[in-house]
Amino acid sequence: MPTVTYIQANGSSQEIDLAPGTSLMQGAIDNLVEGILAECGGSCSCATCHCYIDESWTDKLEPPTDMEADLLTCVTDLRDASRLSCQINITEALDGLVVHLPESQF
Repeated sequence: MPTVTYIQANGSSQEIDLAPGTSLMQGAIDNLVEGILAECGGSCSCATCHCYIDESWTDKLEPPTDMEADLLTCVTDLRDASRLSCQINITEALDGLVVHLPESQF
């Protein structure tokens, strides 16, 4: 199973094994990762699952859809590596993925 590391704004981290097909958001919710609010439940309509993909992984992901890109314009502390965790599904190729969580969602 692929392992994902979620890093909190304060530097603490959680390493979690996620089944392929699971979204980063659902993996965070299922494993009680703080900082992923997911108010819309993963329907790509609220941006409360905003995260930053570690720069060593950004080129390994599909680019955001137009819908995701539009929602990202509403987040606090937008960065080049900003993504909605509900839109990233885990694959074996993402084993070792590192995700940083914004301070604004705590």
